[in-house]
Amino acid sequence: MIPILAMLWMAMAGEPADLVINNATIYTANPAQPKAKAMAIRNGRIVAIGDEARAQIGPKTRVMDLRGATVIPGLIDSHVHMSGLGQLLETADLRHVKTVAEVAAIVKARAARVPKGTWIRARNWDQTNWGGEFPLHTALTEAAPEHPVFLTRVDGHAAWVNQKALDLAGIDDKTPDPMGGKIIRDSAGQATGVLIDRAQGLAGAKIPGATDDEIVSRLRAAARECARLGLTSVHDAGIGEQELRAYRKLAAAGQLPVRVYAMIGGEGRMWTRFLETGPEINERLTIRSIKLMADGAMGSRGAAFWQPYADDPGNTGLMILKQETVERVARQAAEKGFQVNTHAIGDRANRMVLDAYGKVLGESNNKRFRVEHAQAISLPDFALFKKFGVVASMQSTHATSDMRWALARLGPDRISGAYAQKRMLKAGVTVANGSDFPVEEPNPLMGFYAAVSRQDAQGMPNGGWRPEERFTREEALRSWTWAGAYAAFEEGWKGTLEVNKVADFLVLSGDLMTLPFTELPKLQVRMTFLAGETVHSDQ
Repeated sequence: MIPILAMLWMAMAGEPADLVINNATIYTANPAQPKAKAMAIRNGRIVAIGDEARAQIGPKTRVMDLRGATVIPGLIDSHVHMSGLGQLLETADLRHVKTVAEVAAIVKARAARVPKGTWIRARNWDQTNWGGEFPLHTALTEAAPEHPVFLTRVDGHAAWVNQKALDLAGIDDKTPDPMGGKIIRDSAGQATGVLIDRAQGLAGAKIPGATDDEIVSRLRAAARECARLGLTSVHDAGIGEQELRAYRKLAAAGQLPVRVYAMIGGEGRMWTRFLETGPEINERLTIRSIKLMADGAMGSRGAAFWQPYADDPGNTGLMILKQETVERVARQAAEKGFQVNTHAIGDRANRMVLDAYGKVLGESNNKRFRVEHAQAISLPDFALFKKFGVVASMQSTHATSDMRWALARLGPDRISGAYAQKRMLKAGVTVANGSDFPVEEPNPLMGFYAAVSRQDAQGMPNGGWRPEERFTREEALRSWTWAGAYAAFEEGWKGTLEVNKVADFLVLSGDLMTLPFTELPKLQVRMTFLAGETVHSDQ
């Protein structure tokens, strides 16, 4: 006979939990219950958190005694490029290459292994690694005269090509700059081999497109890397038809160990079709937003500013879209239940986007339109983010990567509104963190470190670069969890560890909330769980 108390417990608790995490240091990112020691999971959802979780243990419950290990919600990267990461995993990463000669040597070695005429691709070169001047095509031309070469800058907003690629693209001294792009030329007017923003397409259009199978392979590899690094959700900032087919195929096959919130990559047939059918919303793959590009990037001096670059007088950057275009798309999106997420880096581009959004939103602030990057803002414009309920999708590692040259680009008058994550938060704006990988490294724990320290992995004295912009650890954790969920309209079922939310969580090698700053870069993800299932383990 079952005791009365046991019968009451069974009626109240329902079925026992599938998994109970016990004896852990759990940071929930939920201000109402910030810490706990136990968590119970059933059917992929959290059914109890805190001491009451142990009461959910039944005969078939798997119990994990973590012996004090740290548990946090699965991390959400609110701005990524998954196909780009997958391609990077296939090719060379030039992020830490310090000289043009080293890049040329990598290209030469690759050319020796592939047939003549094969395009040689790599990404993440950065001219600030070797003094700040844009490179010339000559080094690549000498390294691979019979192979077209296309190397993408670290920010994705410039390409470095060789003469073979220039010839195939038909670029010579008479080729006009395309709208929203720039062909860098020497004093004689000849193309030097660097193509800015939309000028990249002149050569990029000649590169054979990837097959559907190749896109599937890249996204599968990128998703596995995300799971390894502790990302349980990503916002893919601009996909096309191929990526959509690949995501659907991977999801159907159970080969997508990360949740994807995908943005449609600009206007076109895909956007037109979704306007007719409406958003596609699922727990593993959602399409309910469009990604627009207002300007270029600061590193390649394509970001659009009101005043010229401090280190390039006469250059105010490139506006890629007009305000009326952003406004028109925003109005379409608002009518059909879609979100608009617009890349804007310079102060002029940010204000244009905010003005366009404002024309559509009026006093309404419930559409959660986003500005991607929001890197340099005129001080009065922070209030407009709050007024219109605009989410600031910012990347803390951009600050620590760009701090070497940001002041030179901006000058002292504009720097206080640049990379200003704390100022944005104080203005009452939701700040969703991310990496923009493969522009930055995809490790979200380094993003957390950058947010709280304003330092790179090497560290720096005096409390980091512009330490007034540091997040507290609680703010940083929320920016990588709840805020990312909010930015995708998903905070009701993920982003924090609390009852009825999905059991997306990580087990870490150390306590990210208490470790000294110098120890944070050493943190590793021991296990990644998606809906209570292990999708990565180093055990």
